[in-house]
Amino acid sequence: MNLRMMRKNREFLLVLFLVAFILFYFITSRTSDDPYYSSRRGKFRSGDDDEIDRPRQLAVQADDGYNRTSPFIFIGGVPRSGTTLMRAMLDAHPDVRCGEETRVIPRILNLRSQWKKSEKEWNRLQQAGVTGEVINNAISSFIMEVIVGHGDRAPRLCNKDPFTMKSAVYLKELFPNAKYLLMIRDGRATVNSIISRKVTITGFDLNDFRQCMTKWNAAIQIMVDQCESVGANCLKVYYEQLVLHPEAQMRRITEFLDVPWDDRVLHHEQLIGKDISLSNVERSSDQVVKPVNLDALSKWVGTIPEDVVRDMDSVAPMLRRLGYDPNANPPNYGKPDELVAKKTEDVHKNGVEWYKKAVQVVNDPERVDKPIVDSEAAAGRD
Repeated sequence: MNLRMMRKNREFLLVLFLVAFILFYFITSRTSDDPYYSSRRGKFRSGDDDEIDRPRQLAVQADDGYNRTSPFIFIGGVPRSGTTLMRAMLDAHPDVRCGEETRVIPRILNLRSQWKKSEKEWNRLQQAGVTGEVINNAISSFIMEVIVGHGDRAPRLCNKDPFTMKSAVYLKELFPNAKYLLMIRDGRATVNSIISRKVTITGFDLNDFRQCMTKWNAAIQIMVDQCESVGANCLKVYYEQLVLHPEAQMRRITEFLDVPWDDRVLHHEQLIGKDISLSNVERSSDQVVKPVNLDALSKWVGTIPEDVVRDMDSVAPMLRRLGYDPNANPPNYGKPDELVAKKTEDVHKNGVEWYKKAVQVVNDPERVDKPIVDSEAAAGRD
């Protein structure tokens, strides 16, 4: 057997292993209402009446109200586009639970996408009886188990994994009543944040601003196309408008999600560590401990190489499609609400206190931005 054939066989065996892994979740979730299983950690009774300890019950039960018709909420967008802020503000709502990024949901969706793209692999799966319906049932069960199981129960459950938005059309097939929030941010700000915060994303060269802008353009184009294909179940949310006008935007969002208005979504910072949990490894955790403020809007101005600034219209045509002026440095995003201006002033005035709170929620305090002192505050405001 030559090396090429051996490699193909290994790849095929890997695919079958992963399919079996997904099917395990699907099959076990179907047995969740088996009378042999208790509601928590229980016993399995074999034919000879021996009792064997079994792992804790799966999160999704047959009678708990969560199924493929549940109105789940998916938040997505290119990383560093405000997805963490969006989920923190929604987490402040008593009827919604998002929680930290799961990281596994976009990976399982990408795996299915790879199978689908390869006609040969897809045919092999069909021949093995692993049909599209079987895969859909398995993946939907896997996703529900992760969403339901990785946090507290709530009337509306939400997932925030940025790259899930690249699979919004497929997710709608799995969960027809789900709602999608696509976070959109000026790509120049997004890329500057990715590079300055050393956020590793497959395919992004953090030493090349032009290349990162090209990658951002490709990623956001896919996500926007997916959102528009989903139709009325997907809402585009501009980060800049969410920061400048949080109440108007959150009223628009809660109405879209069909959840009642609650003022707490405007004060998420008061619930950090209480109703809102943060991951100490996510790159945005230290920022969302603060109230909504203006500091991040134009930090990118002056950081882009001159040749990229000159060619921006051709490097990232999605900027213009999304309504941004690729030639404006700095751009005029609009005038902030009075509440936002006051909260920004508070972040500057009490910078040391906010800095102390930020370093408590990360595993690497060195990455937290140092507080802005009064002499710098005036120069840094929009």
